[in-house]
Amino acid sequence: MQEKILILDFGSQYTQLIARRVRELNVYCEIHPYNNPPAIDESIKGVILSGSPFSVRDEKAPIPDLSEIKGKLPLLGVCYGAQHLAHCFGGEVMASNKREYGRANLTSVDNSCALLKGISLNSQVWMSHGDTIERMPANYKVTASTADVENAAFAIEGETTYGIQFHPEVYHSTEGIVLLENFIVGICGCSQDWTPDAFVETTVAELKEKLGDESVILALSGGVDSTVAAMLLHKAIGKNLYCIFVDNGLLRKNEFTNVLKQYETLGLNVTGVDAGEKFISALAGVTDPEKKRKIIGNAFVEVFDEESHKVENAKWLGQGTIYPDVIESVSVTGGPSQTIKSHHNVGGLPDYMKLKVVEPLKLLFKDEVRRVGRSMGLEDKFISRHPFPGPGLGIRILGDITAEKVRILQEVDDIFISGLKEDGLYDEVWQAGAMLLPVQSVGVMGDERTYESVVALRAVGSTDGMTADWSHLPYEFLAKTSNKIINNVKGVNRVVYDVSSKPPATIEWE
Repeated sequence: MQEKILILDFGSQYTQLIARRVRELNVYCEIHPYNNPPAIDESIKGVILSGSPFSVRDEKAPIPDLSEIKGKLPLLGVCYGAQHLAHCFGGEVMASNKREYGRANLTSVDNSCALLKGISLNSQVWMSHGDTIERMPANYKVTASTADVENAAFAIEGETTYGIQFHPEVYHSTEGIVLLENFIVGICGCSQDWTPDAFVETTVAELKEKLGDESVILALSGGVDSTVAAMLLHKAIGKNLYCIFVDNGLLRKNEFTNVLKQYETLGLNVTGVDAGEKFISALAGVTDPEKKRKIIGNAFVEVFDEESHKVENAKWLGQGTIYPDVIESVSVTGGPSQTIKSHHNVGGLPDYMKLKVVEPLKLLFKDEVRRVGRSMGLEDKFISRHPFPGPGLGIRILGDITAEKVRILQEVDDIFISGLKEDGLYDEVWQAGAMLLPVQSVGVMGDERTYESVVALRAVGSTDGMTADWSHLPYEFLAKTSNKIINNVKGVNRVVYDVSSKPPATIEWE
């Protein structure tokens, strides 16, 4: 039985970062909504209560049932989780009269506390809350403070229960990983055996049992997610996997031909389907980003439904869905977190399509997917490939979509991506692409006035897509790329560069 840490989600946008940090310690964890936890069994070694946009003083504040957890399993409350442990067990939480957001430093640390072993005095932590614990319950011992927050951390006497009012999972808490390791390894006793190799072995075994002799139709995209998903399924069911690569008319320049050729080396059964006209026609006149995504998603479903009828005993649709897709499309496994945008491969299938969905990677982050791919021996050309959105250029053309706009953006994108590779910058960037804006500007070419389109270039650095910062590409490269685009792509006379981070902006513009 795979040992795990259970994370109860109260809706914090940091919840998935807690999961990432736990997994970096080679320990498996699962996020579940606070009001629908799994049955507590021997596999659960400890529990973490997440932060929340709510206040424990709110009338509708989320209240978990901890009767099978508190005092029986190691328990760590983070921010809201800590305040809940104080507020609901005899303490008092009040609105803070001082701003408690951003960096702070620990002015006292009790290193005799197992949770704070090795944590330095003045260690930097990250605060993000409007409430503060004003009074502790009787058997709670304060173990750390900051200049503004007296009860920054506590331990409950006689229990392996702890609370902290800061976020150890974020980068700005410089010794946060030490604290989490103290809890997960030192207190919970996890063995740190959840590795990429172990994931492959476990997942392949589960897929074999789940799928049996039934066939799977897999939606290949050429990206790392669907490729790794395909290899896992291939290991599990071999010839019963049928891969479909759809040209939706919104791919990069020459992408359809190039990707099909690359897949020839992997021994997969791959069929290419040219459905570009179907997608472009369905998108005619549509400008709303969410409607575009839904139309593209529906068109994919129709294509795969048609293809599934050509495969004997096809019972499953395989997808390369990963965790950030799920988090941004729906609240985390049913919890109270916010929906940011829908993803075309998330949310189930229509009733008329009689396929069940199998998603081998849906609980992995992008960097974890890459590590799993490497453990299966996938070449770097598959693993290091930049992410590319499922809806393709459809969400990089702002406004309505036409075949001519797709042509323009394909040419621009090709110059940009090829330039990154030629200048040795491609592997320094996590994701890059171009956006065609619904804006025209005046320009001069030769002696003539032009009034043509504006394109925006976007390049970001990230590890999982949940947060990202804009890449500081060399000015010389940007100047060269801009000149090449304007001189070679008819219909474009202005190039701009996006210097927005995520958050507040998303990586894609739509």
